[in-house]
Amino acid sequence: MQKAASITVRIKPATRKRLDAIADATRRTKSFVIEEALEQYLEVNEWQVRGIQDALAEADSPDADWVDHEEVVARLGAKVAR
Repeated sequence: MQKAASITVRIKPATRKRLDAIADATRRTKSFVIEEALEQYLEVNEWQVRGIQDALAEADSPDADWVDHEEVVARLGAKVAR
């Protein structure tokens, strides 16, 4: 297991109160709560960034299949009309 690294952050007093309340209610340390929150945040944002990067790579591919805006509007209009 890797040794934990320390960082210092500044947070608003209201955020500190919320952190304290969650830590107390769950009987966890503030460090544990912060680590869990940070992990969840990173997972979601890494997933989103990967998706954007994949979509951009696909769009930049020579095999990319593009549809004109007018055609998209027409297709959607036809679906709505059904």
